[in-house]
Amino acid sequence: MAAAIAGSITMVPAPAAAEPSENGDDAAYRGGIEVVRSQPADDSVLTGRVFVDADRNSVSDRGEDGLAGVVVTNGRDVVRTDRRGRYELPAFDNMTVSITQPSGYQVPMDEHNIPQFHYNHLPEGSPELRYGGIEPTGPLPSAINFPVVESGETGDSDQSCVIAGDLQTYDEQEVEYARAGAIRDLAERDDYAGCGTLFVGDVVGDDLSLYPAVKDLVAETNGPARFLPGNHDLDFDAPNSEHSFDTFRAQLAPEYYSYDVGDVHVVALNTVDYPCTAAEDSPAGIAEHCADPEGRPAYNGRIDDDQLAWLEQDLAHVDRDKLVVVAGHIGLLNYADESSPVHQVDQVRRVHELLEGRRAVALSGHSHSIENLKTGDDVEGWRTLFGVEGLPFPHITAGAISGDWYSGEVGEEGYPTAIGRDGGRPGLVTLDIEGNEFQERYTVTGESDDVQTQLGINSPTYREWFAERQEWNADPVGEAPELDEPLVVDRSDLAGGSWLTTNFFFGSTGSTVEVSIDGGRTREATRTQQMEGEDVNVGVEYSDPYAISQQLVHGGSLADRTMHLWRFDLPRNLRTGEHTAEVTATDSYGREFTDTIEFEVVGRR
Repeated sequence: MAAAIAGSITMVPAPAAAEPSENGDDAAYRGGIEVVRSQPADDSVLTGRVFVDADRNSVSDRGEDGLAGVVVTNGRDVVRTDRRGRYELPAFDNMTVSITQPSGYQVPMDEHNIPQFHYNHLPEGSPELRYGGIEPTGPLPSAINFPVVESGETGDSDQSCVIAGDLQTYDEQEVEYARAGAIRDLAERDDYAGCGTLFVGDVVGDDLSLYPAVKDLVAETNGPARFLPGNHDLDFDAPNSEHSFDTFRAQLAPEYYSYDVGDVHVVALNTVDYPCTAAEDSPAGIAEHCADPEGRPAYNGRIDDDQLAWLEQDLAHVDRDKLVVVAGHIGLLNYADESSPVHQVDQVRRVHELLEGRRAVALSGHSHSIENLKTGDDVEGWRTLFGVEGLPFPHITAGAISGDWYSGEVGEEGYPTAIGRDGGRPGLVTLDIEGNEFQERYTVTGESDDVQTQLGINSPTYREWFAERQEWNADPVGEAPELDEPLVVDRSDLAGGSWLTTNFFFGSTGSTVEVSIDGGRTREATRTQQMEGEDVNVGVEYSDPYAISQQLVHGGSLADRTMHLWRFDLPRNLRTGEHTAEVTATDSYGREFTDTIEFEVVGRR
């Protein structure tokens, strides 16, 4: 809507439902930023103010106070507002100016629950792009003003921050899968209104025309919905990296930004470089991978120089006693792709240095795996590629809403099983925060938080079927080999080595798994990947039999490596007949989860 203000035209991008929210901390604050369209005194300088929007109309009315000390950036420079809420920043074409939402305040949200805290300045608009990019913004405005309202929810020292990996919808059918699964779960929760949900990239699967459908999805959630870009959110037809995320920026969010809630500072990074080129600090393999950015463009996990300089300045404005949550699509480091230079971030050591001495946690998506990596965890690939020997703080890979790209059988609930490459089920991560301390939890889609494990039996019969079924899948001639009774073992299976597997989805260093068979003595299971600097263990003996039995039959990746699998050797002298194993998985915070599995021992199949 447009309103005449003091002789200029002030444009306020407002939600479709233009009625202002009711006053009160619990009411959603709807609105947009204020863009003052008149000739600036100096078009090389951007000015504006952050103000407390007392009447919630998104306009800086007479008498409304400015807010001091708010961080404002143009993506390169970082400043704070003065005592009247005013700021000045250098202006340049194709900049995004944004504020860091301060704790105790809330920026406005549109009708889809997407926070409105930034302005893209691109006078001529994007180059011609299939999905539109950014419309021409015209000359530099004389002011860009950012409204906020006071909020008890964002000021509370207790927060629950939802981290959602790879929604990655390729079509309308997959949008409906997401709606029936994780989005329905979020719609039924009311514990994250202050911090909201951060979707950590691959919001869609290359078809950027699905962004409006995704907006409709997050309109059903119960808190702010923020986004950062992934490699499937690219404008692949952009002429250069300067415009590779223009449609994402126009539809959802800046490429990178930060916000505060409680005693937490969240940094949302763009860790996707496209089309990529190698740099002096790139690890081995990147020069070849990124050798032809024009003829054969590719992406790489990297933070560009402007963003890295911004990150250093952004952190300089953060109290050292705050918890810093650093999120990006491609993880700084991860387990599933530990030997890949492409699927981790070139400057991981620099980011670690910037966070030295701070309480921090890194979160990501991209690998479609669930990984709860603790301080000190170590694998060979990180050492070889990046010279990192042990994590300086936790790194969490949040899994994916899409799981294994919406593969597998569609259940009665209306979405596929989509079991991941680590054997994990699709779901969401939540950081439950008190002050600057946090505990992480994983919620399987459609389940309560008590569902944390998946049990199976790894036997010689299963391992033989694994090889036979893989061979048949590669050349499906004749009748497919079937694993008829996965929970039956015979005497030869026991003699040849059989074990109970526990896939503890958010299990980590410091977790334990204990097993009792038929009410007998409780014994401890062994983790299959110790995370002590060794190479990754891969193969059928390190697999999740339940996941594999689904994946080889119904399609998807193979769960033949994971950092959260435990094995318990079955005694060779188990009596013939039915047995029940009770499994108690205890996480690093002492939370216990109990599961049971019934299996049978026979003399001969």
